[in-house]
Amino acid sequence: MSSEVAARRDAKKLVRSPSGLRMVPEHRAFGSPFGLEEPQWVPDKECPRCMQCDAKFDFLTRKHHCRRCGKCFCDKCCGQKVPLRRMCFVDPVRQCAECALVSHKEAEFYDKQLKVLLSGATFLVTLGDTEKPETMVCRLSANQRYLLLEGDSRHEIEIARISAVQVLTEGFPAPGGNVRATGMSLQYAAPGAEGTTQLKLTAGEDASASRRQSTAWLAAMHKATKLLYESRDQ
Repeated sequence: MSSEVAARRDAKKLVRSPSGLRMVPEHRAFGSPFGLEEPQWVPDKECPRCMQCDAKFDFLTRKHHCRRCGKCFCDKCCGQKVPLRRMCFVDPVRQCAECALVSHKEAEFYDKQLKVLLSGATFLVTLGDTEKPETMVCRLSANQRYLLLEGDSRHEIEIARISAVQVLTEGFPAPGGNVRATGMSLQYAAPGAEGTTQLKLTAGEDASASRRQSTAWLAAMHKATKLLYESRDQ
């Protein structure tokens, strides 16, 4: 990929919406697959009362819209301002209590797990019908759109094309048992190919820092795919 194409994929612009300032991709096609679209606000005329506590809106009880769900609430029920990175807001924005709780949980992904994915980890990689696995570094691209596999060969897998994920484990799930992640199997649709292709990532067998990094990467990727599926359901 040329540096010019890479720069265009990662270019951002600042836009203002009714909900606040957002730093979004310059080209919508290059947006993060984990992102969410801003919701349509419930029209003021359709919400004479708070949609949480049923308080009647008047001169003293003002109405506010949650920036995540778009519903209408009083200040008591929608007074928290919380970061909403999946919608690319620059500053924390007003959210109802339910949405604020979800956004707080997602903040852990952006503060911790996303950094793990961007840093990458080493795996034995089996791609498609390949019989012999190859040692490769697997990481998420800076714009969060691609899974990059780099070793003797190099591959890019578009995150949005991943259709199924299974974490591979060993151990005993029963009470008192010890289960650990050993790898991950992903199904994805390769451009121009019929059906799906399988990608299998297997962590090394040693107990070194490299193995710990691989295990942390698998956990972060599992969380990332959950966010991906949630984005598709919006």
